[in-house]
Amino acid sequence: MAWDTAATRRKILDAALAEFAEHGPAGTTVDRIARRSGVNKERVYNYFGNKYALFKKVLAVESERIAGEVAFDPAAADPIGDYAGRIFDYHQVHPELARLLLWEGLTVPGEVPEEEARRAHYAAKVDVFARAQEAGVLRDDLEPGMLVYAIMALANWWSASPHVARMVTGTEPDDAARRRAAVVAAARRLAAPGV
Repeated sequence: MAWDTAATRRKILDAALAEFAEHGPAGTTVDRIARRSGVNKERVYNYFGNKYALFKKVLAVESERIAGEVAFDPAAADPIGDYAGRIFDYHQVHPELARLLLWEGLTVPGEVPEEEARRAHYAAKVDVFARAQEAGVLRDDLEPGMLVYAIMALANWWSASPHVARMVTGTEPDDAARRRAAVVAAARRLAAPGV
């Protein structure tokens, strides 16, 4: 029987995602990733190299996933509300990404995994916002990059810091509809023209 390399890699990446989100790169062990994935530890090393290379790969995969699933559509009926709401929704389903980004900022100073590709992705997003500003779809009193970043932070901080969200707003994570409505309303006030 042939070994299913793609399935094995996926199992390792899924296990690594959970471990890194929970413990960060320094607190995660390859032993735990191997146990969680049901894969021999040597396969983890063979497929991904060391633990930090695996962390970088997990972060790259998760960054590509959100980029593929959540794009700004300036032609939507409520472009900025729709976009902010979908970012919020994504992070509700995938809270690990915000945690990975926090761990990256805390433990990988100066070194950004896949920086060139990530920069290109963000530059394309900023360009779409700039064109939407030029077309009057979005307010133009904030630089497009600043606006993109503000909307991203507004929508994903709920997942990155759920305990602070609970203490400040009095809402619980299962009150996602109320939280989402606040994100959408704030994004509209920040970016929609005439608001």
